[in-house]
Amino acid sequence: MRGGDMTYQQQTRRGFMAVTGAAAAMAALPGEVLGKTRRIAPSDRVNVAVIGAGGMGASNMAKLTSQNIVALADVDFEHVAESFVGDAGQSPERIALKAAYDKAAKFSDYRRMLDRQKDIDAVVIATPDHHHAFAAKAAMERGLHVYVQKPLAYSVREGRLLLDLARKDPKLVTQMGNQGHSGDDGRRVVEMIRGGAIGRVREVHVWTNRPVWPQGEARPEAVEAPASLNWDVWRGPANVDWGYHPDYAHFNWRGWVPFGVGALGDMGAHLIDFPFWALEPGLPTRIETRHSRWGGDTNPWDGKGPDELTSYPLASVTHYQFGNAKGGPLHMTWYDGGLMPPTPAGLPAGTRMDPGGGVLFVGDQGMLMHETYGSNPTLIGEGVAARAAAIPQSLPRIAGGMGGHEMNWIRAIRGEEKISSPFDYAVPLNETMVLGIVALKAEQPIDYDGGAGRITNAPDANRFLDREYRKGWEL
Repeated sequence: MRGGDMTYQQQTRRGFMAVTGAAAAMAALPGEVLGKTRRIAPSDRVNVAVIGAGGMGASNMAKLTSQNIVALADVDFEHVAESFVGDAGQSPERIALKAAYDKAAKFSDYRRMLDRQKDIDAVVIATPDHHHAFAAKAAMERGLHVYVQKPLAYSVREGRLLLDLARKDPKLVTQMGNQGHSGDDGRRVVEMIRGGAIGRVREVHVWTNRPVWPQGEARPEAVEAPASLNWDVWRGPANVDWGYHPDYAHFNWRGWVPFGVGALGDMGAHLIDFPFWALEPGLPTRIETRHSRWGGDTNPWDGKGPDELTSYPLASVTHYQFGNAKGGPLHMTWYDGGLMPPTPAGLPAGTRMDPGGGVLFVGDQGMLMHETYGSNPTLIGEGVAARAAAIPQSLPRIAGGMGGHEMNWIRAIRGEEKISSPFDYAVPLNETMVLGIVALKAEQPIDYDGGAGRITNAPDANRFLDREYRKGWEL
């Protein structure tokens, strides 16, 4: 990272959260690295394990069947088996993956896998959000390279802990699963913005149709968990005892506060990525989130939120101010729940704003709009296309584009190329995302000192930079 982000890196080395209570625990550094990272030559195959082998984990691992898939950890192998049924399960990628899975060692608890399986070089982590940091820390302390699905971490403190671990062992290759960062379109967007195609950018709008899962609802009554599901391990670090319900596992967990980070956690890594990359704004200095009512809020008019945070609001708008942005102050607005900014004037005929998600950069000489993952950039304004065409390529392209994000990680492990989205970049991006959730929980604007990692105008809100952990699952 360059420019203003270097200030962030220097500052985080000096410490984190010099305040009392929960913040004091956040200042603690992780233990020394326990394992030794194996040197892997370009001619070698990497021994890969996966935590969360179905769903998104299967999608990731289907790109890695050229490697040695040595172990799987999953709380429900009947659910994993669903990855190989139907037409999609008969694709060559999935057939090869099933063969690899059939040969691999299997564990229902990833802690046991990491303790017992000694031939692992690298781990893909594709669990619900609340496990990401715990699993990544356990792997990294054993000297294992990690590919962690987005959001990288549930909280500010978790992200900074992982960044500290990565810096303690520079041999570790770390990657967040924001595959758009490896896409050709997204890289061209960054080149055009940095090259001045639309002039100086002071305003950005980002939107998504998420949630597409339950939100804005009170938590349901618990029911008996399926016999195939290890519910105790699935619950993991979450410090709630709600019991099982299918609205939590296997897909719908993202909208429930103890388990997920809502729409911002799901899509912020894909959408906020490009303004964060192109404009180098550093961490936000002021954040405010407006929202519909919380799930389970019986008095949404008092402005205080419910006594128990259950599911996130169905829709929200988050305003970010970046007072230390490289090119001068920047304002970014995030919309979810199907909310969108107004259609920009001058949009080319036949072009529409994708309701599924997108980004609109507003410059003083034009605008640039793209869809999720940086796809299909559209230039708006007189002279913009000509200026853009004159901007040379300056960023390397990743083989396979978005579909090559996983193998980029493998090639980086083998020393063949640079990693696309390492923790040095992904942690401050993730921190920006989850600060929107912090402002949501705080129910007021927050002023943020990124160097110190603390909220300065509402001290009680600093507790939302961390979370409480279930006994035995503490970080």
